[in-house]
Order: sequence, then C-alpha cells, then structure tokens
Amino acid sequence: MSVVGFDFGNESCIVAVARQRGIDVVLNDESKRETPALVCFGDKQRFIGTAGAASSLMNPKNTISQIKRLIGRQFSDPVVQRDIKSLPFAVTEGPDGYPLIHARYLGESRTFTPTQVLGMLFSDLKIIAEKNLNAAVVDCCIGIPVYFTDLQRRAVMDAATIAGLHPLRLFHETTATALAYGIYKTDLPEHDQLNVAFVDIGHASMQVCIAGFKKGQLKILAHSFDQSLGGRDFDEVLFHHFAAKFKEEYKIDVFQNARACLRLRVACEKLKKMLSANPEAPLNIECLMEEKDVRGFIKRDEFEQISVPILERVKGPLEKALLDAQLSIENIHTVEVVGSGSRVPAIIKILTDFFKKEPRRTMNASECVARGCALQCAILSPTFKVREFQVNESFPFSIALSWKGSGPDTQNGAADNNQSTIVFPKGNPIPSIKALTFYRSGTFSVDVQYADVSDLQAPAKISTYTIGPFQSTKGERAKLKVKARLNLHGIVSVDSATLLEEEEIEVPVTKEQPKEGAKMETDEAPSDAAPPSTNETDVNMQDAKGTADASGAENGVPESGDKPVQMETDTKADAPKRKVKKTNIPVVELVYGGMPPSDVQKAIEKEFEMALQDRVMEETKDKKNAVEAYVYDTRNKLNDKYQEFVTEPEREAFIARLQEVEDWLYEDGEDETKGVYIAKLEELKKQGDPIEERYKEHTERGTVIDQLGFCISTYRDAAMSTDVKFEHIDISDKQKILNECVEAEAWLREKKQQQDSLPKYANPVLLSADVRRKAEALDRFCRPIMTKPKPAPAKPAAPETPTPPPQGNEHQPQGGDANANAGSNENPADGSNEVPQASEEPMETDKPEAPQSSA
Repeated sequence: MSVVGFDFGNESCIVAVARQRGIDVVLNDESKRETPALVCFGDKQRFIGTAGAASSLMNPKNTISQIKRLIGRQFSDPVVQRDIKSLPFAVTEGPDGYPLIHARYLGESRTFTPTQVLGMLFSDLKIIAEKNLNAAVVDCCIGIPVYFTDLQRRAVMDAATIAGLHPLRLFHETTATALAYGIYKTDLPEHDQLNVAFVDIGHASMQVCIAGFKKGQLKILAHSFDQSLGGRDFDEVLFHHFAAKFKEEYKIDVFQNARACLRLRVACEKLKKMLSANPEAPLNIECLMEEKDVRGFIKRDEFEQISVPILERVKGPLEKALLDAQLSIENIHTVEVVGSGSRVPAIIKILTDFFKKEPRRTMNASECVARGCALQCAILSPTFKVREFQVNESFPFSIALSWKGSGPDTQNGAADNNQSTIVFPKGNPIPSIKALTFYRSGTFSVDVQYADVSDLQAPAKISTYTIGPFQSTKGERAKLKVKARLNLHGIVSVDSATLLEEEEIEVPVTKEQPKEGAKMETDEAPSDAAPPSTNETDVNMQDAKGTADASGAENGVPESGDKPVQMETDTKADAPKRKVKKTNIPVVELVYGGMPPSDVQKAIEKEFEMALQDRVMEETKDKKNAVEAYVYDTRNKLNDKYQEFVTEPEREAFIARLQEVEDWLYEDGEDETKGVYIAKLEELKKQGDPIEERYKEHTERGTVIDQLGFCISTYRDAAMSTDVKFEHIDISDKQKILNECVEAEAWLREKKQQQDSLPKYANPVLLSADVRRKAEALDRFCRPIMTKPKPAPAKPAAPETPTPPPQGNEHQPQGGDANANAGSNENPADGSNEVPQASEEPMETDKPEAPQSSA
C-alpha cells in the first residue's frame, strides 16, 4: 500500500513518501525536489512538470500554469477575472459559467477544464512517486488551502480520480504543517496547552493557523486567510514597475508580447529573491523585445515602498486568527513562518512587530506541507505504525441546511416559509455527522449552503438533495430521519434518509437498549441546538440535548442509518412497547458546478488516450535517439578500433551509408513513426554487427584459449600424478583423461593455426563460444573421474555373541514399556548398552511394534 503526500502549489509541486526510517521528499527526473505545476501542450504530445518548464518560454500560449487559482471557481469570480489578465493562455467562459482553457494540441484547438489539467498534474506526480517506490501508487493524502470551497474540494477529488488516485484525505495545508511540526516534539506538555501560530505565505495566498499542542495531540483553534496575498503579488509589483520604466526609457510595451511578459516576470521573481538577501539588485534582460537589451536597478527600500499596499494587508489575517481563537498575543508561545513567499524581509518585520517575538524557521518552508500530508497518510494507512498523535481538525466555514416548510403546518404566518439552520458551525470538528428529523407527506428538497459567504466570494448554495418518493402507511405526515455528513475531505453531503413508522406491537424490553440509545445520542448529538422556531415547525434537530465535548469526541465515528432511529425511540416513554419500522428513502444529489460521474468517466478516458500518446511519442524519441547514437558511435569506431577488422572498401561504403542515414534523420526522417526508426536501426546493424563480432572475437579469444589450456593442463597433471589421493582411480580411467586432453589440445592447436593464418577482417574460424564449449565438455568428462571418492575401508567382522533363548522376551520391552525395561535389574554383559538405547527411542516409533512382538 502506497503512503504518499502531495503538495500541489500554485507554482510548484512536491511529493513526499513514508518509509520505515521516516518521511522522504522524492526527486523528479531532473533530480529536483520541486516540480513545476504546469502543463505544456505541443503538436504531438504534452509536456508536464519539468519537461513543460523547458518548453514554456518557447510556447507560452499553450503552457497552462497557476491552475490552482482556476479550479472550482466561476468565470465571473473577481479572483479569476483578475488572474486571467496576467495569464499568457486563453481562458473563456464555458456553457456552465465556469472557466474553459484553450490550447493547441495535436495540431488543433482544444478546450480543457481546470479539473482536467489538474488531473494531468496529478498523473505526473503519481509517476514520480511510482518511479521512486517501484510500486503502484493509489492511496495518498493531498494538501489543499483552508479556504477551498466545497466545490473546489470536489474538483480536487475529481482530478485525483482522473489521475487514478484515491485520496484518503484532503488535508488543510496549515494543519499538515502543524502535524509535521508537532509529531516529532517530545517535550510537549501533558496538561498546559502550547499555542503555536503558523503563518504560511505561499506563491498566491496567505494562510494563518493557530494550533494548540499537548502531548500526543494537536487541536486547530482558528483558521484565517487572504486568498490573494502571496509572493507573486510582489513579483507583479516589480513587473509593473519595470514595464512602465522600460516603456519610458526603451519605448517598448511588454504587454503587447506574451513571451516578453513571461521573461520579465521570471526576471522580476529572481530580482525579488536577490532583494531578500541584498539591499539592492540589478535587472538585465537580453533581447527582451524588438531586439532591445534592457537594464534596470532597484533598492530594497524602494521595493518596499512600492509594495506598501500589499504589506498593509498582512495584519488582517493575523488579527482575525487571534480573534477566532479567543487568544491574546501573550498566549502565543511560538510563531512559525513557512511558504515560498515568506522570505521577504518586510513581512518578517511585520510579523515580529505584531507578535512581539521573532518568527522562527525551524521547518523547511517549501516541503513541510508535503511531509505533513505523508505523515497523515501514514496515520490513516494500516501499513505503518506511527507514533500515537491525534489531529483535531476544525472546519473553517459555517454550513447551513435550508428547506421549504409545508404551508399548512407553518405557524408563523410568514409569506416566505423557507426554514434554515446551521448544522456545521465554523470551527466544527472534522469529520462530523448530524441527524435531522422531518415530518413530511411527500417528496421534498434540502439545500446545503454557506451561512456566510463574505470571505469566500463564492455562491452561497452548494448542493440540493431531493428526498423521496415515500409514502406513509397511516396516510399522515411521515417522520423521516435525515443524516448530514461533513467528511474527512471537508465536503458536506446528505448521506441518507430513513422513514420511521411505529407499529403497535409489543416487544420485550432489554436492559441494553437504554444504554445503547444514550451512547448513540452522544455520537449523533453535537452541540448545535436548533432555534426554538425550528422545533415548532417541521424539523427537529437531534443535537439539542448534546454537548460540545461529546461532539468533538464521537463525531468521527461512521454510523449506520438506524442509530438515529433508536436514539429517537429511546427518548420516548412508550418506546420499549413499540416496534419501529425503518425504510431507506432515495436521496438524489445535485452539486452546483460539480462534474457529473459521466463527465468524470469521459475525462478518465481522455487522460488515458493523452497518456498513451505521450508514451508513444517518448518511445519514438528513444528509438530515433538510438539510431542517431548508433550512427555516431559506429562511425567513430570504424575510424578507430574497428579499422583493422573491416576492408577499406567495406569501411568506406559503411561510413557513406551512416552519413546518408544521418542526413535522413535531420531531413525526411525528422518526423517518422517508431516502426520506421526500428527498421532503420536493424538495417544498419545488419552491416555493422559482423564487424563488431569480429572485434569482440579478437578481444575475447585470448582469454578463453587460456582458460581451455589451464583446464587441459590441470586434468593432465592430475591424471599423471602419483599423489595418494588419486591412487584409487583406475589406470584405464586416467588414460581416458589423458586421451581427452590430447584430443582437446590437438583441436585447439589446429584451429589456432587456421585462425592465425587469417587476416583480422576475415570471419573467424576459432570462435570463443566453441572454445568455451570444448572446455565445458572436457570438464564434464574428467571431473566425475578425478573426484571419484575413495572406497570405504572394510570393517573387521565382530565376534558373534551367543543369544539366550528368551530373546523374544527381551525384545518385547523395547517395543512396549520402555521405562520398565530401563528400570529392570537384568543387564546382560553384551546387551547392557543396547537396551537403554532402545528405551530412549521416541515413543511413537516404539508403540506400533508392541503388538507385533506379543503376537
């Protein structure tokens, strides 16, 4: 079972795997720990990750990057609208209102959804992990930003499915960082909570998490974030600064050229990194645009001055996190800074001033999320035994369920009889299950929505669940138990609906029922009491009697559909006297903006086709490279070590043929199929293999001849030896060995004379394989004779001992009661040693003989 953690960032991705000795970050094909998060579409294949980075500058309009900013968002989202202005590739609105990415692939224009492109990235990361583990990778843990909406989380799950992955959990990046930080700490307090603030400033976003640590556990106290505050914003400030400067000085507008924009952005990112360590830095780009070289220069103070609007936003998430955690700055023991954008000195200064303490960098800023995800995967996996460490995660949003009340039953008289209640409030533990009771006479719908979308910039409504059809046997409003689930991935769904009908049949009361009902009430009853008005109408929230502690302890336990039913019946006085009939009701899910299962299946098939095309093209390149390598290698050898093993006319003809193939490779053969390259290589080898064979025979012949000579001399000396260890071998056998040695020596001499008379470019008559076979045949013949063991010396006959008449009586105890025989006083002079030996034989072997001797 694979134990892998994936951290897919806006700019780069990292893969970590769990091994017996700990967590390792995997290297990609270029032996780098970070893999670029981009996909480049070409005329014949895709280039993903490191291969795509090499093609991005040459093919910017077909290189898809920053996919994390597009996935699961509507095209009209202000974040999307702001981001696509700086993207070199085309993004348009699809028929469903979500972005479509345009690229030229296989010579034609294609459109891809962000989920498809993310699936391609996951496929590449999966291959990197599989190459490192030498095993199939399916189960994994994927890090996601805490601000990802329900739809974005579903999109990540769909992308993983397209790539053939099965995520055990979508793990918040800041929680992964906290896990990687805390699980190795051996000095955590047992009772007093140690509060640590984690500030993660990545390429495109900022996340803050405050975690409380105790021995063997961590609890997330608060999450906060800014979705558009990251390292790339500082790059963008520098980009606009120098774009305006170059327009004024060099009269060039980089916004008119996609490649120039890309090159300037790359240069600005390098400049930002230089300013992190130096008070000033230059910017030089050769032939940026219109064959003009540009130069620039900026000081760190000036850079911080133009970045003030960004730096002013850093404090917002910090203040919100403290407020949500209900902590003061004095309660924060440590501040850990991670993320690729956290190296800007101005940010560190702001954090120091805010927390009144110096932020620490004890963790690898880029790899901590991937390591935390791998640790979480190891905890969830049965393959590894991990140190006992509990992760108490909290949900960053409030989720409400809403429905339409039935008109006749509504008592408030309002025109709009929509009802709603918050089932999973902000900070609710993950995972969690809540049960709601409805009274309905027919099919009805329940909407899942965000209670507050001010931080999300996303539609309030997540999904709609249609529950029914059903029919009550009594003809009145039926009682239904609806179970809502917040799963490990942070995705909310209505799991099941059960119709409850009481029948007037007496059943025996058992003592266990009240206990079981009480337990299930704590399982199903987190502390989110419904408003009184809700209880007066159609819904009855089952968590009205629960406590917060109970929900935190038991919510993660998956439960069957009948537990809420028993909980309901146990709370009634007459419940033990009635039988409750339970019927599962169909629940139909509609996720707004989600991929239907049929579309996911089509995307899996498309991904398989594209992966197959990539593999065919890679194999074709390998075969083409093999032809090219053979041409260069063989030509060099013909002018060097093969020169004596080929006639001059043959050598010149072969060199001419090699030159002809080389010219073909760079002209007509530039774009051929795999089969053509294989045929071309075989054609060249037909001409080159005999030359190579003659050379190999010449170099190996001397060694094998020496081996045969040594074999002949060894057996000849042994056959002629007077050593006592060979005295037992017959003279005739020794003579046979001498004859074989003489025959082999004569054969070798004859063949060697023939070979020595031939030139090196002639086909050899003495082959190394023939000499080896001759040596093996001689060894097979001589070895059994010379290693024949000496006959054992004849033993002197022992004097016969007269046997007394009652021999059968003495034999009987040996086959019967051995202990009785061992304890007898009869000790015959000659048989005194044998009798105890017989008595010490295993009982199993003695018992079968007893009846024979008595018979």
